[in-house]
Amino acid sequence: MEAQNFILSLIKSALSHHVRMQTHALQDLRDALINRIHELGTEFKVENKIDINYKCDKEKCLLQWAENNGAKTRLQIAYVEGAGRGAIAMEDMEVGDIAMEIPASITISEDLVYKSDMYQVLEKIDGMSSETMSLLWSMKERHNCNSQFKMYFDTLPENFNTGLTLAVMNIVDDIKIVARLSFGVEAIMALDGTLLFEEIMQAKEHLRVQYDELFPALSKDHPDIFPPELYTWEQFLWACELWYSNSMKIMFADGNLKTCLIPVAGFLNHSLHPHIVHYGKIDSTTNSLKFRLSRPCSVGEQCCLSYGNFSGSHLITFYGFLPQGDNPYDVIPLDFEVDQVDTMVECPLSNWTTHMVRGTWLSENQNIFYYGLPSPLLDCLRSARIQMPFTKTLIKANMEVDKEILEDLQSTFNAMMENLSDMDSVDRESSSWDVKLASQFKEMQRRIVSSILTSCSTGIKLVEHELSKCKAEE
Repeated sequence: MEAQNFILSLIKSALSHHVRMQTHALQDLRDALINRIHELGTEFKVENKIDINYKCDKEKCLLQWAENNGAKTRLQIAYVEGAGRGAIAMEDMEVGDIAMEIPASITISEDLVYKSDMYQVLEKIDGMSSETMSLLWSMKERHNCNSQFKMYFDTLPENFNTGLTLAVMNIVDDIKIVARLSFGVEAIMALDGTLLFEEIMQAKEHLRVQYDELFPALSKDHPDIFPPELYTWEQFLWACELWYSNSMKIMFADGNLKTCLIPVAGFLNHSLHPHIVHYGKIDSTTNSLKFRLSRPCSVGEQCCLSYGNFSGSHLITFYGFLPQGDNPYDVIPLDFEVDQVDTMVECPLSNWTTHMVRGTWLSENQNIFYYGLPSPLLDCLRSARIQMPFTKTLIKANMEVDKEILEDLQSTFNAMMENLSDMDSVDRESSSWDVKLASQFKEMQRRIVSSILTSCSTGIKLVEHELSKCKAEE
């Protein structure tokens, strides 16, 4: 979809510089591309079920505030079952149409910090980033009844339900105290041994270190600027979730790239097949951010954009959901010690090298020497076993090397599958949202590992068949 829209933009640019005959050819190509995009749009279209009991009164007030300040939108906010609040098309829209336009004047960025009283304190702190400044500003502004952005803060949830707000465990006098926040103990226990568990714990530890470096010192030294009751660990974590899950990188007209919160645009949910792909640059003519469609969006359909090329573990940790469909960025990391592969040509200068293995159903080549597995991984393992370049020829030595590699991978991923115990005992209907999400993630990981095991098994049979032919020729 993105590639076709890029070609479409090149055609649009070229149309104004060509003679009539060339123009007709370009227009025909443009029409063919748009037809193909329509076909893809139909293929990717998802039926939404709107919860009519959710009134969205606060969201409507925010939308009215934004329009009063120059925003334009062809979307309305509604509660979508399975997705939460979302932006729904009020009319049919075509490729290139602007679904939403937000003036730069109502974006929340570091510029607001520079105008506040806290900037003179924060600018003196070594290593203080503009993103952290904005985060600290929002912690206080959230409680400002006279804030220009009160309508926006009023629509934000008390809990974002991301992986960051997991069960916090502290040991006090040898007694474990469990503070149940968003991602609960049962869900965390279910994720033990998975990539997601490690990512959540590392992210949480990083944030705690960051918080402890700032507080309570700032509140003690400047209680009028950083009131202690507004700068607790829980408030800090809430602000982190806000900025992780709702912020966008925006290029402003002056060329500066800033991390911003965009009122109203935050209701645009993520999709693996988004309607909006390019939206990160302020239009210098209108001084606004335009959300232009890359594929059609029908009336009543949820209009989505892409948060980025993120894995499911990242999306759960920082956004609190798993996308529908096969995510090509969901991978199983495989680590090797460098001394095991010290003959590898492109080996990095570190103690470990990591290869990412995704579901082999995404591979287009399941043939011998490929097996649906990443070529860099296979080349790495081959280089560890032989001292000369590996040629993909059907000889006995090569078949024996590949069989050994596939058997080793099969053993490795069998062990992973055992660690990813299934959750058949979990009552999906009565489980809380976080346990359901943990279960979905684990099922996704098991599906990837299962596909790798199948590819290894099929590959071994291919190799054994070729070995039998080699032996017959001998």
